[in-house]
Amino acid sequence: MKTFESLNPATGEVVGVFPITSAKEVNEVVARANSAAEQWSRLSFRKRLVVLKDWASLLTKEINTAAEIIHRETGKPVSDATLETALAIEHISWAAKFSSKVLGSQSRPSGLLMFNMSAQVQRVPYGTVGVIGPWNYPIFTPMGSIAYALAAGNTVVFKPSEFTPAIGVWLEQCWQRIAPFSGIFTVVTGDAETGVALTKSNVGKISFTGSTRTAKKVAAACAENMTPVVLECGGKDPVLIDRDADIKKAAEVTLWHAMSNAGQSCIGAERVYVHKDVADVFTKSIVEMAQKLKPGYEDGANYGPATMPSQLKVIKSHIDDAVKRGGEYLIGDKNSVKDGYVQPVILRNVPEDSKAMTEETFGPTLVINTVRHMDEAVDLANATSYGLGAAVWSKRNGKKIASLLNCGMVSINSAFSFAAIASVPFGGVKDSGYGRIHGAEGLLEFTYPRTIVKTKFNIPLQFTTFQRTGFADKTIVRIVNLLHRRRIR
Repeated sequence: MKTFESLNPATGEVVGVFPITSAKEVNEVVARANSAAEQWSRLSFRKRLVVLKDWASLLTKEINTAAEIIHRETGKPVSDATLETALAIEHISWAAKFSSKVLGSQSRPSGLLMFNMSAQVQRVPYGTVGVIGPWNYPIFTPMGSIAYALAAGNTVVFKPSEFTPAIGVWLEQCWQRIAPFSGIFTVVTGDAETGVALTKSNVGKISFTGSTRTAKKVAAACAENMTPVVLECGGKDPVLIDRDADIKKAAEVTLWHAMSNAGQSCIGAERVYVHKDVADVFTKSIVEMAQKLKPGYEDGANYGPATMPSQLKVIKSHIDDAVKRGGEYLIGDKNSVKDGYVQPVILRNVPEDSKAMTEETFGPTLVINTVRHMDEAVDLANATSYGLGAAVWSKRNGKKIASLLNCGMVSINSAFSFAAIASVPFGGVKDSGYGRIHGAEGLLEFTYPRTIVKTKFNIPLQFTTFQRTGFADKTIVRIVNLLHRRRIR
């Protein structure tokens, strides 16, 4: 059996050795999951709720273990790993609690033409959902699909990132301790080929989180079998700061928005558009705070190393291009990327067509550009191929500005807040993907609607038959005239 190692990006230590699951083995796992899906879907919402609540409770008891594994696999501070795990647990609980309300059968009006019929819409699970997770938030992000798919009555086969397999395997081990039977939640580890095998397997749906480039390949592979997909991709998230904003708070939170998790967040801040009247004050404040940040692996570090070493080249190329194009360092320099870490980098006056403004950087960097008014900020914020999240800072105009942004999520006078609220959907538009996880939309995403229409009683007029009479035709016309005919102006 072929294996691979999961390495601590800060120390180089081997966290664990895991099998590379072959395509044949993936198909076997999916087959078992499909068999288990029949039994799992037949359980009542209440019974599934109890199982998921037990899982949430167990993960809560073991939260420190989860945080330590994430810390070792990603290099992020234990505090951040603990928060990530806590949010994942919250999503399990919410999905379990509200699945019956969101997914219960609904009666629909049948209308005057079909008044003798009853109409109902049922939500049906797909069977088995394949979840391909990322490495930057290796428990929180995939749980947005796993928990909602399970609560909706699907079984799940989860392929964690090859950079963070240990937390995925641990999740399955915890699940097995409370599972009513086998095959409901299974983890397959491996490299990109294992992920490809999952997309081509007999799953009912795929939920993928990763780069836009890879997402397009996933969508193409799934299209061959008409397998529906949810794609949660990257972003180039803007922050818009109006002149009436709480500047000190905006600077504090935007710094965290950009630099937390070493900037390795799809909803991380990468571009700031600040009103000219407050630009100097905002810039001075955020730079002073950034100077105190300390990257590292030891206790007290604000963020860790680059989890995926190859990303360092991308980060450096974006910084170099920005400066070459006329951008100015506010903090950091050409040597900020070294030894697996990226020191905080803040630039200003970077041209809008530079790589640092058009491509996802995924590092602890930030560009601050000044605008004359918020209309200009909105236009610049929308001038991107991405459309994931955004943040707006304004005491009076936050909702108005937010309503003009072409993206899936906006936080006003906060950052990341929409990801922590389990009841609202998470996802983007344009190159940031399609479909939604979290909230009622997340539960609906992992089911399809089935319409059931039944004759309540027979009537003399028969419309759906070759024996339809002329009187029936006239009756249809009379009803349509009664319901829909009006004088046209």
